[in-house]
Amino acid sequence: MMSRVEEVEEVEQLDSGMGSSDAHSPEVKSLLPDDEDDEEDESLAERLLGLTEMFPEKVRNVGYNIGSCLCNCMKGLYVYSCSAAWVFFSSSAILFAPILFEIERVQMEEVQRTQQKQVLLGPSKAMSSVNASSLPMAPPVQQ
Repeated sequence: MMSRVEEVEEVEQLDSGMGSSDAHSPEVKSLLPDDEDDEEDESLAERLLGLTEMFPEKVRNVGYNIGSCLCNCMKGLYVYSCSAAWVFFSSSAILFAPILFEIERVQMEEVQRTQQKQVLLGPSKAMSSVNASSLPMAPPVQQ
């Protein structure tokens, strides 16, 4: 059986340098050993497990502790943010709801007064008083 160096030299002798033969040609593939097909594809979990074996136990424990602490901190931050958001929005609803209700009540009273004037004085007088109160008066036109 030929050694690896002899196989490579034989491949170089077969190649004329003209670019007609490349590494994927059938001649070269027949001479080189087929190592790529023998290896099974590893999953990500198997690769990570293999990587953990190269670190000492103490380093693995520190990494695990940091990861679990980080996970617990993120869970706590999530719970805290949910509680803070609930307190903020419920407090703002309690504080601003009476103001909004009062504004709505004042607007309703104004609409009722306008309707009463419309019934008592007629549509033109009621609308003129509404327009006069809500819009500034134009200056008189001089001729």
